[in-house]
Amino acid sequence: MKKFPDIIPIFPLSGVIYFPKTNLPLNIFEQRYLDLVNDAYNKDKLMGMVQSKKTNNSVYDIGCLGKISDYQKSKDGRVLINLTGVSRFKILKEVPNKKLYREFQVNYDIFSEDINNTHNQVDSRNLMENAKVFFKRNGLLLNWQEFEKLDPAQKINTLAMIAPITNEEKQKLLETTSLDNKVNILDSIINFYLYETNLNNQTVQ
Repeated sequence: MKKFPDIIPIFPLSGVIYFPKTNLPLNIFEQRYLDLVNDAYNKDKLMGMVQSKKTNNSVYDIGCLGKISDYQKSKDGRVLINLTGVSRFKILKEVPNKKLYREFQVNYDIFSEDINNTHNQVDSRNLMENAKVFFKRNGLLLNWQEFEKLDPAQKINTLAMIAPITNEEKQKLLETTSLDNKVNILDSIINFYLYETNLNNQTVQ
């Protein structure tokens, strides 16, 4: 298993759940996160994203390590980056520091599948068919022909990241260790929404 740092800078962000093998563009303007991004870029380009909770400045236990794959400074002082997902991690504890941003000790062991690509081929045909209907009903356009060219993990993680479902549901998917289970859970979530829509349409009629 590839070795990643045990202590990483963390960008807590409410409503953004980010998965391995997906890309996340970020527009950085707060000084603490400008410091974080610049420090990470100058060190190993690695930083963590985790969803923040609504109370006590706390965060969820599971987040995703990303690598800065694109970095641009704008004239007004902002930094525009693209973060490419590498592996999920479990937070062990916060590490006190004198920086403006937060750092945490993390462990990647339970998510070794993200790095080693050890997952078996999964059957996602039902999920893909349901997702096409679900996205269309929500007015979301996706180039499905290009999408099919992605590898299995990229397809499932991208769907989980961009699907119009709740943040809690996305967090549940992020915490699901195996790709097979992720497919089943995402399919169940989408089926629930499709069933609810059909039920509402029947009620209106």
